Amino acid sequence: MTENRMPYPVRVDASMDAPSRALWLVKWLLLVPHLIVLVFLWVAYCVVGVIAFFAILFTGRYPRSLFDFNVGVLRWSWRVHYYGYGANGTDRYPPFTLHEVPGYPAHLDVAYPERLSRGLIFVKWLLAIPHYLVLAIFVGGGLWLGTRGGTGNGWDNGWTAGGGLVGLLVLVAAVVLLFTGRYPEPLYDFILGMDRWALRVAAYTALMTDSYPPFRLDLGGIDPGSVPAEPFGPPPMGPPAASPPYPAAPVR
Repeated sequence: MTENRMPYPVRVDASMDAPSRALWLVKWLLLVPHLIVLVFLWVAYCVVGVIAFFAILFTGRYPRSLFDFNVGVLRWSWRVHYYGYGANGTDRYPPFTLHEVPGYPAHLDVAYPERLSRGLIFVKWLLAIPHYLVLAIFVGGGLWLGTRGGTGNGWDNGWTAGGGLVGLLVLVAAVVLLFTGRYPEPLYDFILGMDRWALRVAAYTALMTDSYPPFRLDLGGIDPGSVPAEPFGPPPMGPPAASPPYPAAPVR
């Protein structure tokens, strides 16, 4: 069935990368180096968010260098989440970089806004309350709702905890994978849709866009307005490019 879905400025892509039957049992240990780095990155993310708040208030613009840094933190977090217990969609170890890595099976980008509303920065947290109620179930129950901070760091705390419906479905998919060697595609599509919803709200409450997140579950790894994420393959030669644009996908 053809469905017209408008692209959102926060674009989240992923492609299934044939995770193994049992590696998920030890990913919690393999992810320790990333989690240590992410603690410091999210502290910096919050500080940058406060600076951006005042920059938008006085100039109506999000300083580009600060914007790119915070997008990079979201991108790094998404790759770790996708590898780990937020999706278990790949066994390819996440790279230690804020930049886009074309050869990795998980991608995130946020379109840079030339102008932002000065007034909305005071109420975005309030406008997002309906989304909080939905995501409290999706990504961590009361933990997500109770730890959320004004710059989006609470979303990361609850999201990476692997709780809520996402954590439960990933566990079910992992057990099925363990015994059958196959990741159930309907579960994968639904998990990616919930993760995408959470990332959109995170970017909105972090003042990266004035576009209100849609109340819809865009299933599967292809985000409306994006091309499919590149399949698993050897890493590209040379340094990764920062935030390459995705061409628009045809309407489905």
